[in-house]
Amino acid sequence: MVSSEQISDIKRRLEDLSRFLSIAGKTDKVSDLEEITLKDNFWDDSEKAQKTLKQISKIKIWITSYNNVKTELDELLILDEFLKENECTEKEVDNQFKKCIDSLEDLEFKNMLSAEEDNMSAIMTINPGAGGTESQDWAEMIMRMYLMWGEKNDFKIKELDFQKADTAGIKSVTLEFEGDFAFGNLKGENGVHRLVRISPFDSNAKRHTSFASVFVYPLADESIEITVDPSEISWDTFRASGAGGQGVNKTESAVRLKHGPTGITIENSESRSQLENKAKAIQLLKSQLYELEIRKIQEEKDKLEGNKKKIEWGSQIRNYVLHPYKMVKDLRTNHESSNPDAVLNGELDSFIRSYLMEYGQK
Repeated sequence: MVSSEQISDIKRRLEDLSRFLSIAGKTDKVSDLEEITLKDNFWDDSEKAQKTLKQISKIKIWITSYNNVKTELDELLILDEFLKENECTEKEVDNQFKKCIDSLEDLEFKNMLSAEEDNMSAIMTINPGAGGTESQDWAEMIMRMYLMWGEKNDFKIKELDFQKADTAGIKSVTLEFEGDFAFGNLKGENGVHRLVRISPFDSNAKRHTSFASVFVYPLADESIEITVDPSEISWDTFRASGAGGQGVNKTESAVRLKHGPTGITIENSESRSQLENKAKAIQLLKSQLYELEIRKIQEEKDKLEGNKKKIEWGSQIRNYVLHPYKMVKDLRTNHESSNPDAVLNGELDSFIRSYLMEYGQK
């Protein structure tokens, strides 16, 4: 039976979220922006108009989620009153309580993704560590894991650059994940992933350890203003690699950008058009510069707050052990799974959630 204390707890948690998320402020902001869309000259500048509509859509995600919980709570309060009058059953109240709790916990989890960049698309680059074929094969397994995770969670995925290794696996790959809170979900995957297994490439069937690095950053959109000096950029062009036959690009449409001040190098072969690939490479450069600023701000914040849980960029984050026992363990949260096959088939949500609940924005 649902107690009055449990209902009061839901009310308190929802009130806390209303303050944390500034629901009243967001509602006023949407009203102001929607007034702008009603003006006769709104579509005179189509780029600006699209930017405004996108801003409205992003804010409304929070208002809608909050209102969903509030509706569930209102229905729970009504059913609780009906129960006192013997006009409904305890089971009906219990079912509504569960629905209300599920909606509330979903909103509390979204609160971990309330940083400005969390709702942006995510760019992920995967590279093998030292070890030749073994690590290159592991990098391809990692790529497959994230592709399957993205498909399970309805993200739109684009392959921006793919470098196939000679024997097996990949030399590198860059993927774009587009959808609600893509970067927010994937930002905790930054770091080194370690695999322990019996190598399929070793005729003596010995156990090998392989490493692959994952780098994730938000794809800066038109709302982020970053100036890049063209004189600080150098370009190379080359033929995009492929699987052979029609898959090989016969023109030098793939591009490599090098940014002098930071040393950032970006390769892009998404399109058969060199101009389109250059434009995308510039966007990716701006995105990485934006990510560097976010990191600086976070590091300063960690210093001020004396944050002892600071995550070192590029450090080892997760072990995937296939032999002598089976286990996947996150070294930051200690969250683990005894079913590595499921994890490698894209069942990553529990790892992502445990990271965000511990390190996400409160």
